[in-house]
Amino acid sequence: MILLKNIVRRITMSLLFAMALLTTFQAISGVEAKVIVDKLYGVSSFHTGYHFFDIWKEQQHVAIDAQWKYYEGRKKPQISSEKISQPPRLEEAIDWSKYPSKVVVATGYTAGVESTGKTPNHPEYGITYSGVRVKRDLYSTIAADLNVFPIGTILFIPGYGYGVVADKGGAIKGNRVDLYYDTVEDVYKYWGKKTVQVYIVKKGDGELSEEELKQLNENETMQVFRQQYLQSKS
Repeated sequence: MILLKNIVRRITMSLLFAMALLTTFQAISGVEAKVIVDKLYGVSSFHTGYHFFDIWKEQQHVAIDAQWKYYEGRKKPQISSEKISQPPRLEEAIDWSKYPSKVVVATGYTAGVESTGKTPNHPEYGITYSGVRVKRDLYSTIAADLNVFPIGTILFIPGYGYGVVADKGGAIKGNRVDLYYDTVEDVYKYWGKKTVQVYIVKKGDGELSEEELKQLNENETMQVFRQQYLQSKS
């Protein structure tokens, strides 16, 4: 009887010692004791309701595949979104110093009565001097002094994008441009009034059509930059 008690005591002490070792290992490595035991016994899958000693049931392995994959996945370094390379923006993608430039005062305007005096029911609402409809896109319609920037001139305006001269204005004289925005709120939110150095990509010949503006915005080589603009707009 005493011998049996000694055997039971030794087995109990051994189990407690083993559990203490596993607990210590778990605390140091972050790996659960359950996972270690499961792996030692070659278990193939896991159910969250089981205690780690209950890895056998009627000689069948208890499922731990999903759990093991979870732990394996934890060991793999996660890639921060900040480290994923992003395509450069237009400001960085092109050497703008190669283009002629001019310092201008740039303001914002809309198609509405506050800028044009026209209401939405006016037959020429949203129609520019060139005949094309106002547009805010990668290539947007802008107004300028036609003696400085003729119709069709393409400017790159840092912080705004490409502007295609399609309109003129009574107050737009000399080195001034008016940048189109869809709403008055957008004018104040995104621009306001700035003195900025613009780059002359192409000097216009006095004409601009809807088809030309469409082709500029749908140019395949520019779609990565267009998507950047559309995402920032949304």
